[in-house]
Amino acid sequence: MIVNIAFWIFVLAMDLLVPGVMIGFGKEFQKNPPTEINPGYGYRTAMSSKNQDTWDFAQKRMGEVWHKWGKALLIPSFVPLLFVLGRDVGTVGAVGMVICGVQLIVMLSSIGVTEHALRKNFDKDGKRQ
Repeated sequence: MIVNIAFWIFVLAMDLLVPGVMIGFGKEFQKNPPTEINPGYGYRTAMSSKNQDTWDFAQKRMGEVWHKWGKALLIPSFVPLLFVLGRDVGTVGAVGMVICGVQLIVMLSSIGVTEHALRKNFDKDGKRQ
C-alpha cells in the first residue's frame, strides 16, 4: 500500500509538471520575453522570426496562452488522480499517462493559437495589418 501511495504521489507530481511549466514560462514570457530573435530560446517559428515586431508579438501571445491554459489544466490534472488513489500501480500509471497526453495536446495546440494570432495581425511578410 505504501508503494502504491508513493507511486501515486510521483504520478501526481509528474502530471503537475506540464501545467506548472506552462504557468511559469507563460508568466515569464509576459513579463520578460526573449528580446532578440534567436535560434535557442523563445517561441520560434518562421512567422514569429520574420522581424522584431512579429517576434515580440509572438513571445507575448504565447506567454498569455500558456499562462491561462496552464492554470486551466491544474484541476483537471489533479482530480482524476483522486479517483485512483490507493489503486494498483497499473491503474494509477494509465490514468497518469492519459492526463499527460491530454496536457501535451493542449500545450501543442497553443502553437496553432499563436500562429493564428500572428496571421491575423501580420501579413505573410511580417508587416502589421
